[in-house]
Amino acid sequence: MSPKAFQPAPVIVEQLIRCRAAQSVQELRQSVARIKNELPDSADSPNGTDDYLLSELTQISEALTLERGLYYVERLIRSMSEVRTSAINDINLNRWKEYDDILTDSLWVVDRRDSSGVHTAGYWGNFVPQIPRQMMTRYTRKGDWVLDPFAGSGTTLIEGQRLGRNTIGIELQPRMVEYANGLIASETNSHHVTADVVIGDSATADLRSILQDHGTETVQLVITHPPYLDIIRFSDDPRDLSNAASVEAFLEMMGRVVENVAPVLDSGRYLALVIGDKYAKGDWIPLGFQTMNEVVKRGFSLKSIVVKNFEDTTGKRNQKELWRYRALVGGFYIFKHEYIFIFRKDQASNQRYVQSDESERCGTALK
Repeated sequence: MSPKAFQPAPVIVEQLIRCRAAQSVQELRQSVARIKNELPDSADSPNGTDDYLLSELTQISEALTLERGLYYVERLIRSMSEVRTSAINDINLNRWKEYDDILTDSLWVVDRRDSSGVHTAGYWGNFVPQIPRQMMTRYTRKGDWVLDPFAGSGTTLIEGQRLGRNTIGIELQPRMVEYANGLIASETNSHHVTADVVIGDSATADLRSILQDHGTETVQLVITHPPYLDIIRFSDDPRDLSNAASVEAFLEMMGRVVENVAPVLDSGRYLALVIGDKYAKGDWIPLGFQTMNEVVKRGFSLKSIVVKNFEDTTGKRNQKELWRYRALVGGFYIFKHEYIFIFRKDQASNQRYVQSDESERCGTALK
């Protein structure tokens, strides 16, 4: 879990500073033992004793050399007296051990979607709230702006409101805009941030004007969860990516969305793409990696590929045995994962894409 509200008394920091004078491991251990004895008990303090502080003091006591023990002392002093964050999030790197709710591995095993508050699985095709929560925690600070070009039922915006991030969603279907905004309004907005879903086509919408209407010029994170081509048909609208006539058409449409959102994303900030693969006529279509390439072609740097398990899906939840039989008969493996591609927009991203686009046009003209 993230660091608790408990803040050690300044006297503890002073005692740690005095530990610097220890001349031996034994003397250092005695000093640490005195500090532990003076810590408040859970029954006597409204916040109890900081688990992090206890574990760090224990590590100092167990150090085998004075040099290593004093190194741990200095690190603990910094963690209790200084806050060190990066430019893209609020994570206190001096107390990084406490953030055990933040995933850093490339394999995410999520047993079940978060159904707390107004979150609902009623909209077939929406993604688990844990994904935008992780993305916003890692790649934004409180008060930052997040854009979701495929807002759907508003999962990203609900999580953003909970985390204190301003969020704008673009959604093609008017009925879903009304539905999502209704859900968002039902969720407590304790941080008093903006959370609004707007009707539009993310490939052509005037995103700059939409953002300006909400009080900002740019965003600090883009989270995209497009349709996985025609696996689920979301509407009859020809602009809907789920109605693309082919894989090639889908990739071209998705590319236009990336081109439209790139200018409003600050340089050095991140775009997350959540997508899975599909089957067509018995063949596995690597839609995830093909879409990943469309983003890279537009000047973004690929920073990470996360694989999330796809265990508890609506379609397969009650048909596990049937799908196992189909897999054995058909010689394939059952989809239980999707990808989360993490990209960074470099300062030269737009320029590289423009140059590449001009080169393609010139090459076409010469043929």
